[in-house]
Amino acid sequence: MNTVDSNSATGNVSEPRTEVKKLQERPRASVLIIGGGINGVGTFRDLALQGVDVALVERGDYSQGASGASSHMIHGGIRYLENGEFRLVRESVVERNRLLRVAPHYVKPLQTTIPIFSTFSGILAAPMRFLTHKQGKPTERGAFLIKVGLSLYDSFSRDGGSVPRHKFVGRKKSLALMPDLRPDVKYTATYFDASVHNPERLTLDVLRDGQLANPTARATNYVNAIGASDDGVLLRDELTGATFTFEADVVINATGAWVDGTNAALGAGSSFMGGTKGSHIVLDSKALLEATNGREIFFEHTDGRIVLIYPMGDRVLVGTTDVDADMSVPAVTTDEEIDYFFDLVHHVFPTIQVGREDIVYSFSGVRPLPRHDDTSPGFVSRDYRIEKREEQRGGRKVTTLSLVGGKWTTFRALSEHLANDTLAVLGAARKTSTANLAIGGGKGFPAGEQAEKQWIAAAVRPGYDEERVGVLLTRYGARATDVLEFVAQGQDSVFSSTKELSSREVEYMVRNEQVGHLIDILIRRTSLAFRGLVTAELLAELAAVLAPLLGWDKEAAAAEIRHAEAVLADAHRVEVRSLIA
Repeated sequence: MNTVDSNSATGNVSEPRTEVKKLQERPRASVLIIGGGINGVGTFRDLALQGVDVALVERGDYSQGASGASSHMIHGGIRYLENGEFRLVRESVVERNRLLRVAPHYVKPLQTTIPIFSTFSGILAAPMRFLTHKQGKPTERGAFLIKVGLSLYDSFSRDGGSVPRHKFVGRKKSLALMPDLRPDVKYTATYFDASVHNPERLTLDVLRDGQLANPTARATNYVNAIGASDDGVLLRDELTGATFTFEADVVINATGAWVDGTNAALGAGSSFMGGTKGSHIVLDSKALLEATNGREIFFEHTDGRIVLIYPMGDRVLVGTTDVDADMSVPAVTTDEEIDYFFDLVHHVFPTIQVGREDIVYSFSGVRPLPRHDDTSPGFVSRDYRIEKREEQRGGRKVTTLSLVGGKWTTFRALSEHLANDTLAVLGAARKTSTANLAIGGGKGFPAGEQAEKQWIAAAVRPGYDEERVGVLLTRYGARATDVLEFVAQGQDSVFSSTKELSSREVEYMVRNEQVGHLIDILIRRTSLAFRGLVTAELLAELAAVLAPLLGWDKEAAAAEIRHAEAVLADAHRVEVRSLIA
């Protein structure tokens, strides 16, 4: 988790939550996973599908750390070719194509354009970058190098055929398509990857798949692994303060950049990690949105860093930085990074003016990269490995598997690998593959824009017009049917502060998605915070709905509002405003 998104005692309940009770009443499992990001959750799903008795704990909310601070891309990693990471690129492209098929409700094709300002630049520098993994003096990558890279990238993409091959066009056509580009542009290269507009919700969908697949599988957020003894792993409920011990034969440490800290808490410190910080800003800029012409702009900035300008609905995402992270301080977007983002926008769109008043949200996370000493951050491997440790604890053997590295695109393959290693330790066999298994609301999701319109029209009911049903389809995929059925079973009221929430939908989230704090709904159950749509009225209305569901009294509800305001201000540089002038 991102430590700035505090779990401090705000609105805490005194009684243990349902999922925590399940752990306390049966404090043992074959496997305990620590970490509720996409890789931990993906491994939970895979093991649950194999019939393994598996439990998962996350000290914050699901997808609160690096998994929720991504660039929202599902990509093959074209720039990893320069690092010589061909295995990772091949796996990434295969998994990208697969996610387009099995998670079509969240993963969509992404048209990506690279503006190019020279022809042969960088040819001499490229071999040195490849051999030394050091940036050296920034040298622009010209059309020749990019053409070679994209041709190689296409060769990796042949299997599956989910996206078209790349195309090059010259200056005249480039400026016709995007007239706000720098006038000295020589070429643009366009290829396809994929986007994930709701990474936090995809994580929740994967988690729910695991819970539904196996009645013995248990998972809970806001439970922290704080120690270990002969009796097992000491866990603490961060919402009540209660502690208890949990025993497992295999402990999987999937805490991302915090792997070393988790291992230290378990009594066996490590020095596997060397995470780097990546920040982004979200802009409400009509001019910049129009300038992109619906394409992600992916390019090299003047310092050699690969950056992006990415239209998402009516907002624009700009990122990202890549600097060594100080794990002792929260990862927050700095003023220097914001200036850098404005500079990179101006680098390709010199006439587009953007300023701090256009920022509606910012976020920052720490990539779970391996220790890299003097290797430049941009050249640190994005591949993963699994470190195994065996020890005797209380007269029994306990195996700890620590996940080092990993990226969003390859989470399914990584989870399969980690699950296979776990099955080997347990002496169990794989029963089913996740390779072609639809994820959550991707099963039965309407294929194509016309099919989506028909689905929405058929789901319309009193109080839920096409716009409201469309929000649910975007948010839950085909599982929106479950939400609509739940809503119909009780008294419902659409919020006054936003038409994107209703009282019964919030209750559905509480009952099925383990809401611990008010902020969980704003950031990780919806995209309201990301789009800059949080108001004082919304906070008050949401707190009033959540209070009876989560056992908050008036003081606790007020504390939750203050907590949400603090998280938005401190972690995301958002000032909550009132709709009332």
